Amino acid sequence: MWWFQHGLCILPVALVVWSSATFIFAYVTAVLLRHVDPLFPFISDTGTVAPERCVFGLMLNISTFLGVATVFVRYKQVQALLGPEERQLQRWNLAGLVLGLISAFGMCIIANFQKTVIFYVHLTGVILSIVIGVCYILVQTVVSYRMQPHIHGKAIFWARLVIWLWTSASLISMLVSSVIMYSSLPGVDVARKVHWVPGEEGYTAHLVGSISEWSLAFSFLGFFLTYIRDFQKVNLRAEAVLESNTLYDSTHYNVRVHVHRGVGSLLLAGSI
Repeated sequence: MWWFQHGLCILPVALVVWSSATFIFAYVTAVLLRHVDPLFPFISDTGTVAPERCVFGLMLNISTFLGVATVFVRYKQVQALLGPEERQLQRWNLAGLVLGLISAFGMCIIANFQKTVIFYVHLTGVILSIVIGVCYILVQTVVSYRMQPHIHGKAIFWARLVIWLWTSASLISMLVSSVIMYSSLPGVDVARKVHWVPGEEGYTAHLVGSISEWSLAFSFLGFFLTYIRDFQKVNLRAEAVLESNTLYDSTHYNVRVHVHRGVGSLLLAGSI
């Protein structure tokens, strides 16, 4: 059995691979069609013009779905591993779920509202996705700190702490450079400006901001890579329970996540 076939680690792997492919495909297409400059354009600039805009939005929506699934399974895994007496840590875990879902919703907004169309809606999506995403990483880092060493080792906590510092530094750099860029170009529609000439006013701030955005995006992906080993200990098993001998009554399907430590928890349940 290959390493990615263990448990549900395919979820964070698929999220990282698919999101990376989304950014890279949009970037390559936009550069080849000369819709953006090849030297570090903003990620959102690579998905503002057809045809890459359509593919970028579609692929990023799929990334949103994978992100929601990953965040939810992580929440259920931690919930199953914690005892009922650890209420404070359970609250941290719940906060992580809420922040993760909000961040994923922001990514969905980015996918469907390009900044050249409705800038303030796009900006709202960026804030929800990035700022709330950094808060999600912080909460998960705190949870990892509280779960060591009796549930997992210290190495995973230090890895997540380093990634949180990376994301925070990238976020601060992007925000500061964006403020400088917008303030240094009064009267210029910076949101719709995609071609920059080296040496012009605001170019340095644009370059720093775009590099920071790419760094921030891949720091998020790096964080989800730390879930691979954890998700290898989670299995998804479906049980079909037939409650009637006729074909006209409901058949209920219970879906549960089982952790290899011998702890199981309900993931979702439904009926058809």
